[in-house]
Amino acid sequence: MKTTGALLWEPGTNSGWSVEEIEIDPPERREVMVKLAASGICHSDQHLDDGVIPLPWAPVLGGHEGAGVVTEVGPEVHDLEVGDHVVLSFLPSCGKCRMCVSGRSNMCELGAGVLAGVAPDGTHRVHARDKGVGCMSFLGTFAPYVCAPVDAVVKIDKDIPLDKAALIGCGVPTGWGSSVYGADMQLGDTVVVVGIGGVGINAVQGARHKGAKNIIAIDPVPFKQEKAQEFGATHSVSNYEQAAELVQQMTNGQGADRVILTVGVMHGNLLEPAQAMTRRGGVIVMTSAAPVLQRDVEIDLFTFAMSGKRLQGTLYGSTNSRNDIPLLCELYRSGRLELDELITRTYRLEDINQAFADMQKGLNLRGVIMYD
Repeated sequence: MKTTGALLWEPGTNSGWSVEEIEIDPPERREVMVKLAASGICHSDQHLDDGVIPLPWAPVLGGHEGAGVVTEVGPEVHDLEVGDHVVLSFLPSCGKCRMCVSGRSNMCELGAGVLAGVAPDGTHRVHARDKGVGCMSFLGTFAPYVCAPVDAVVKIDKDIPLDKAALIGCGVPTGWGSSVYGADMQLGDTVVVVGIGGVGINAVQGARHKGAKNIIAIDPVPFKQEKAQEFGATHSVSNYEQAAELVQQMTNGQGADRVILTVGVMHGNLLEPAQAMTRRGGVIVMTSAAPVLQRDVEIDLFTFAMSGKRLQGTLYGSTNSRNDIPLLCELYRSGRLELDELITRTYRLEDINQAFADMQKGLNLRGVIMYD
């Protein structure tokens, strides 16, 4: 199949996306072809372009957050059929490895290979300029069609709007799960969410769902501070210092129960202010991606150890896509999860570089590429 896709030919150079003709092979064993309705614009794809996530191979077909309709099924596909509505999970889960069977499918061994530059069987499904193309997260949703492994495809009910469902493939569960699962949040907690983008705004929603008493959102962009309160934050401020003052007042000097880091890029100097704001025995959740080669971190180790705090990394919000994608759809259907309001702007695929520029400027909670 010939179609159009957005490619990076020189990852790590900030050269931007080239929208051009690509060819997608038919689905092989345990794969399906999906016609997409929409694809989200996520910082993780930006990190392929700016080098925060370095890649030793090229070209890359970007995009890992999408939803659509199955148009073709390959051999040995038993649980999906043509016409099914599906969400694409940016981390596949095989259901068989040690991590999957122990309830940690977000750390599936298959998912560990999503940046390998080839399909799970070691070959390419996408081609451009007579070259094999690596797909972000085995998917490549910056094209109107995706040949995806069934382990990354989750069936949803047909009444869920697909352009909204696209966001449930990455940003929504990553943020929501950071609060609900990663932070182990409790009713009545005081919570600080640092960075209100497509992930952080959903950490705010997750904290609201868990019954947090105080939810303080930190972001330097006034638009995002305003949106945080619309999504459930009780307070929003522009920096750590303002948040620390609020926490002191709210907790009689004890500190926040949970601090969740969802900034665009995690740097080592952001950890100590979060630690200093956290109460004894509290939890600091680090969801943000950090530069791969970063090793220097500033933290008061003595206080951290002596106060019994926990630093918790979380991938995909520690969610289980097979369970949590349908759950999030149900929460949306019942009015308890806001998805429509997350989409600030929509774009054509041809405007993808503008979409990323708007994301960098902090203009969107989530920009979305819409397909016909």
